[in-house]
Amino acid sequence: MQIQDKPAFDTPFEWIGGEDKVRALVDRFYDLMELEPAYAVLRAVHGNTLENARQRLFWFLCGWLGGPSYYTDRFGNPMLRARHLPQSIGGHSIGIRERDQWLACMDQAMGETGVDEALRARLRDSFFKTADWMRNRGE
Repeated sequence: MQIQDKPAFDTPFEWIGGEDKVRALVDRFYDLMELEPAYAVLRAVHGNTLENARQRLFWFLCGWLGGPSYYTDRFGNPMLRARHLPQSIGGHSIGIRERDQWLACMDQAMGETGVDEALRARLRDSFFKTADWMRNRGE
């Protein structure tokens, strides 16, 4: 990255707009998951209610983006793969379809909540790497 390409913010958390914007992003992400038939497979792996998932993703994203460490303060190291292993034990493994629906839903949420396009592109790349690493099934 060239110095002229560096954003005017110290962290992605600041760039996105802080806690209120992270909350709006997470809420829109889960609202879309509930509303859009295109995300039905993704919704199915989340169980009956999304409230716990909403709160945990909000806490996680705040810290992951460089803001308050709410998630690690409560639960320690995120250990994302280990924490999502029960999905595969419960019959809802994470494959390419689930990964792609998660990414599409998050990208739609970022677009609808007005995440800056340059930040959105960077997050899209980071989200893909993490989501692909989370897969516990080949297809």
